[in-house]
Amino acid sequence: MFYITTCHAMNTKFDSDASHAPRHGLILLQVLIFGLFCLFTVRFWYLQVHKGEYFAEQARENQLRQASIPSARGVIWDRNGKQLAVNEPSFALGLIREDCEDVDATLDKVSEWTNVPIEQLQEAYKRGKKRVKSFEPLILATDLTFEVLAKIEANAVFYPGLKIVVRHKRFYPYGELVSHVLGYVAEANEEELEKDDGLALGDSVGKQGLEYVLEQTLRGKKGLKQIEVDALGREHNQQVLLDPHAGNNIKLTIDLDLQAHVAKQLEGQAGTIVVMEPFSGQILALVSQPSYDNNLFVLGVPHSIWKELRDDPRHPIQNRTTQSVYPPGSVFKLFMTACGLSKGFLKYSDTAYCSGGYRLGQRVFHCWKHSGHGTIDLKQALVSSCDVYFYQLGERMGIDRIHQCATEFGFGSKTGIDLPHERAGLVPSREWKRKRRGEAWTKGETLNVSIGQGQVLASPMQIARFISSLVNGGKLMKPSLVATDPPVVQSEIPLSDQDREFILNAMVETVNRGTARSLKRSDARIGGKTGTAQVVKLLNASRRRKTHEMPYQYRDHAWLASFGQRDGKSYVVVCMVEHGGHGGSTGGPMVRAVYEKLFPPESGKKKVAAASP
Repeated sequence: MFYITTCHAMNTKFDSDASHAPRHGLILLQVLIFGLFCLFTVRFWYLQVHKGEYFAEQARENQLRQASIPSARGVIWDRNGKQLAVNEPSFALGLIREDCEDVDATLDKVSEWTNVPIEQLQEAYKRGKKRVKSFEPLILATDLTFEVLAKIEANAVFYPGLKIVVRHKRFYPYGELVSHVLGYVAEANEEELEKDDGLALGDSVGKQGLEYVLEQTLRGKKGLKQIEVDALGREHNQQVLLDPHAGNNIKLTIDLDLQAHVAKQLEGQAGTIVVMEPFSGQILALVSQPSYDNNLFVLGVPHSIWKELRDDPRHPIQNRTTQSVYPPGSVFKLFMTACGLSKGFLKYSDTAYCSGGYRLGQRVFHCWKHSGHGTIDLKQALVSSCDVYFYQLGERMGIDRIHQCATEFGFGSKTGIDLPHERAGLVPSREWKRKRRGEAWTKGETLNVSIGQGQVLASPMQIARFISSLVNGGKLMKPSLVATDPPVVQSEIPLSDQDREFILNAMVETVNRGTARSLKRSDARIGGKTGTAQVVKLLNASRRRKTHEMPYQYRDHAWLASFGQRDGKSYVVVCMVEHGGHGGSTGGPMVRAVYEKLFPPESGKKKVAAASP
């Protein structure tokens, strides 16, 4: 019995010791549990305290999103209130990436609906990812038709993330008629987006014309709205946080009716006509032909059309009034007269004998009239446009003095008109030729410059500003296209009132009995000066008169610079027709038609052709 009890006690003691885990294992378990607790505590602190505000903002963004509100671009009117550039609603297709389950499949379907190549959509998506937030619409296609809109709306539930975006689209009601003045807008490129923080992907900016120059005035400021969305990305409530502000409207000096009338005169020609008010500098008409439809560029011009415009030998995109410069031909003789009088190289009574040519060394420089003009004074030289008279004047003055004087009269520098890419023209000098060509100037080149040929170049706008200075008292006015801009006097030409009136009277005589007789009227004072600018030098000079027999590219440019006055109103009209031949025969009828619009014929009107109003 004792034995049995002892054994049982020994077995009980053994079982008790065996049932307990080793002490070091328990400690390890406790450390592990404590470590996990610390890890969760630190993580909890990191998420709730350290990153709490950030994740709270993220959570709010899952429910509330902010989006910009487009601002309308300013409307552009002509001087009489006719709309030249307006805004129309346009529908674009955007993709909200965080709501889109399968981007590739969605892009494929969008390509099918819109007929936009999948490569183009993929490129737009790739560009947009860098600039557009994941909860903002990334624009894939613009200017959707109602048929495409219907397809998208009907299938939107199967392609979450697609969103129709209403935007403003620029529209030019008169297209080609004012395209060189207005220019156009188009989607901002990467360079423009980088430079301007106010632009977003898909925004349009001015690329040419006034749309480009006045971009900041016309653009306006975007607004901001807050949108409540559910878990499926569906929008519910909206709240405007910042109202958008439309761009400023602009009233131009352009008279649309006059612009259309002027454009009609240039139909079929390559050239330009500009109508300017000499006392204010306001431009009433600025037409460059051929022209182009600026609406083509608003949503991206097709490559085939762009190639056609770019390769057109008559350069329809170029604004010939400001971006093209030409030898001014005999129109430059007005400046030579002003320069000679102002610098003391000329008197009204100075005469010269024209035999039809002027010999300089071994070379004879011909007058346009091969039989010569005989002995003539200054006014007769202007009226008859005698080359020999101005050859002699140019030789006396020398090229450097002509260059200096031309600078004072506004040549060789930009007029400052609010249009981009204006060219300054050129009045050469000895220094210019030495730097440009490494050659010495010759006297023969001076003779060419003195009649507006050779290296001298001027834009039609420069000629209009110069003629205006003769009419308005000697002020070089900044040509203005915005009606609200005050007149700006850039400088004054160094010419006395008596000398100015002498030149103006000579221009009136040119209309009454000279090369600009097609402008003659009995009810207005009209003055003009024609010019024929040689394009290439032909060995047989007699062939030059037969313009219609010459290849088009070899024909002379035709100039006609003029002013008109009646009933207290004054205008300057300058016409330049590329390869038009003679200024009087080509430009004369065009300019006459312009004055008939400016000064409608009136029965019984007092004759004022030779007198100031």
